[in-house]
Amino acid sequence: MNADQLAVNTPATSPRPDGAPTLRIRAVMLGERINPSGLELGATVSSTPAAFRVHAGLAVIFRYGVVVLIGLLPSEEKVLIDGLKPRVIGEFSPHEEEIAQAQLCKDESAEAILPGGPICLAKFSDDRLLLIADALAKSTSLARDERRVAAVFDVIEPFARKLAEQGRTPPRRKGILQLIGNALLVQQRVAGRVAVAEKPDVLWEKPELDRLYARLEDEYELKERLDTLERKLTAVSETANALTDIIDTQRSLRLEIAVVVLIVIEVAIGCFQIWSGTH
Repeated sequence: MNADQLAVNTPATSPRPDGAPTLRIRAVMLGERINPSGLELGATVSSTPAAFRVHAGLAVIFRYGVVVLIGLLPSEEKVLIDGLKPRVIGEFSPHEEEIAQAQLCKDESAEAILPGGPICLAKFSDDRLLLIADALAKSTSLARDERRVAAVFDVIEPFARKLAEQGRTPPRRKGILQLIGNALLVQQRVAGRVAVAEKPDVLWEKPELDRLYARLEDEYELKERLDTLERKLTAVSETANALTDIIDTQRSLRLEIAVVVLIVIEVAIGCFQIWSGTH
């Protein structure tokens, strides 16, 4: 079955009122990571990312925890997701997901992404579908990371307010270190595993599709969201480090005061013993 037959014959493809076939594309973030090594779901379409022809559709698996299901029925999607769960590390509940629609257009020059509408493609080729899968998977991963960073901000805000209003810092250093840890985890995920800023491998072989991927980047605002996320991560890290430094300084001051008090007590005891010995 060729790529065009994939779109026309799959049960998940349905005609629009204008007669153009559409293809349902669903990205689901199952967990922190998915191990696709040795996985055999069907005929291999791509190795990086791992993509397989399943029934009349495609399944594209990204190591950073996202699977993109193209042209599959809901029942087929459920079976595939359940089969992948043993390979998921750090499973999420509920799953993060995004859905898109791809539609055939007249020619390649007409390829575009309609505002709030489907992705218009000249044909449902594997290369084009892999590009959409890459963009949708990154968008889904970014959505979860954005939510995690927002949650960290919600924790930092009371600390900062208390410091501004009362001049007091949180008594426990452990909470601040956890904030730094969460920020580092998101930063490592975005820069390392997901690599939002990197272009998919298929563009090295099909540079003529670069314009389509640029449109996908603009539609899902991948670069803008990445920049915003990195600025927030920097702010979280700097705030947490500042609070940690303040807490450490206060602890050092208390320790110095304790040492001075002990010295004074020791001197006082020595003076008392000397005075007692002379009488």
